[in-house]
Amino acid sequence: MLDALRKGAGTWFAKLFIALLIFSFAVWGISGFLGNINQDTVAKVGNSDISLFDFDRTYRQDLNRLGQQFGRPLTPAEGASLGVPQQSLGKLIAEAAMNDTARNLKLGVSDERLATIIQSDPAFQGPGGRYDRSRLQQVLQANGFREDEYVLQRRAIAERSQLAEGLAGGMKAPVSYVEVLDAYQRETRDADYLLVTADFIGEIEDPADDVLSTYFDEKKDEFRAPEYREIKFVALTPDTVARPADIREEDARAEYERRSEDFSQPERRKVRQMTFPSQEAAVEAAAELENGKTFDELMSDRNLSGNDVSLGVMSKADFLDETLGDAAFSLQEGATSGPVEGRFSTVILNVQEVLPESTQPFEEVKAGIVQDLAREQAEREILDLLDEVEDARAGGALLEEIGERFSLTIETPEAFDASGKSMNGADVELPDAEGLTAGTFDSDIGIENDVLQLGDRGFLWYEVSKVIPSRDRTLDEVRDDVIAAWKKDELAKRLSDTAADLLAKAESGTPLQSLAEETGLEVKKATGLTRNSPSGDFGRNAVSTVFSGPVGTNGTTESADGAGQIVLEVTAATVPEFNASSPEVTALGQQMSQQIQDSLLGQFITDREDKAGVEINNAAISQAIGLNQN
Repeated sequence: MLDALRKGAGTWFAKLFIALLIFSFAVWGISGFLGNINQDTVAKVGNSDISLFDFDRTYRQDLNRLGQQFGRPLTPAEGASLGVPQQSLGKLIAEAAMNDTARNLKLGVSDERLATIIQSDPAFQGPGGRYDRSRLQQVLQANGFREDEYVLQRRAIAERSQLAEGLAGGMKAPVSYVEVLDAYQRETRDADYLLVTADFIGEIEDPADDVLSTYFDEKKDEFRAPEYREIKFVALTPDTVARPADIREEDARAEYERRSEDFSQPERRKVRQMTFPSQEAAVEAAAELENGKTFDELMSDRNLSGNDVSLGVMSKADFLDETLGDAAFSLQEGATSGPVEGRFSTVILNVQEVLPESTQPFEEVKAGIVQDLAREQAEREILDLLDEVEDARAGGALLEEIGERFSLTIETPEAFDASGKSMNGADVELPDAEGLTAGTFDSDIGIENDVLQLGDRGFLWYEVSKVIPSRDRTLDEVRDDVIAAWKKDELAKRLSDTAADLLAKAESGTPLQSLAEETGLEVKKATGLTRNSPSGDFGRNAVSTVFSGPVGTNGTTESADGAGQIVLEVTAATVPEFNASSPEVTALGQQMSQQIQDSLLGQFITDREDKAGVEINNAAISQAIGLNQN
């Protein structure tokens, strides 16, 4: 998504959008101005000004917050495409409208009350839960606030809070309203139903030629061949640049010695470990082994399987407990130890197999080492070669000349459509360069395209060499596809017709059980259905049908998987008893009350903005968000 934003921000459409954004802000129904106010002010609501500094800080904070959600900083253009400047300015305008109203009503907060508000803020409390002035200074500094500036803002917030509380603070959702919503959410319903599927319809024969021809003529656009394009490209990657022949044998041998651990395998052992609850139990088991009992027999006596005792093949360094490692590597193949006191328990070890130390000779790994060295050398050269190729392209060099000059292969994959599919519908093997397919269809023959990133350390240049226009296919070309599409549509029609016929009979009074006996279908039951919880064969549309009328309602709808039709009858409806003091109802009431308060306050702010008048300084906004008005 971020890449799409980044690319979109550079298009003419995005630039036009950004320009309109800067010059309009019509979402608030407010007019711009250029000369009636100080250029350090971005907006004015009544007698309250919004400074350029405040807007810039709020905008940057909102942009940074959104960037954290995306995992990287957003550019101003990306922020503008997401409407961040509008959101930031809208928030400040609402605050200014409230400030202007509070000032007109002569609302205020005493210094003592303001101090209490600030000191009780959890953000400024130390480890003991008491107000910590140093913590206050740290938080303000981290957010770019001076202390006196913060105090003024906190006073304005307190005054706005007084106004908001006076307007809507005591507003609560009526109990009857909460009761209706509670019943709506918690009501459950049961339904009997018949499920009509493709198995019931049976096999659908191929259509007659005239039927198929008519169907194809009606849906010819769905079978139209898309536009295909052919490209040629040059890839500059460590693999394409690597020159293994330039690597000297002595360099390869030196690398072999340096990486000797990579080609050596230490001695390893296949070990089994039996754990005992105490030293005494381990000693008793060891005595049985000394008297001739095998490790496998001891496992059988203790009802242990191979998985219970197997440690697998391990080197000495693989043992987390050095004591156990030393013990295991002191035994011969097939031998069993006595009790070994480990860090966590007492165990008896058995070595099933010893795999001796081994080292791959240089000749076996030489080719891989040479390739690695050649690739490392190529990685160091890539950026220099990138500059050289770009210079050559700027000088008018064609891809063929680039390939010949830099010993790079010109690749020509088969033609593909905008989804990367070939003419026979298979995926075309294309370089994994983001934007290649989209860029191909945005370009044209003879157009020089921007270089694309290829992997972590590669680059790709490409040109469109051929355009195969979209065209209508003939029926003979796509006969099998047309037959399959006709059968799919015919099945859907027959399912729908069958369900409609069964519904008509049910609505005329025929019980579902009788319809089931008549058709061979099974009457199924769905219980405990709620409005917001699809279940089993009932998807969201089916659940909506269940709740579309009273008990006894009949209906037909698509099954949850989309493969069948449901013919249903609502058999029961249950509404739980309303308990105003239950936690669920209390939470619902608080939620509804908050929504009512927010709605009322929002209407009040909109009214105050309209009556006080809002003006916007477009030039200052353009400066703050870092976009050129021109």
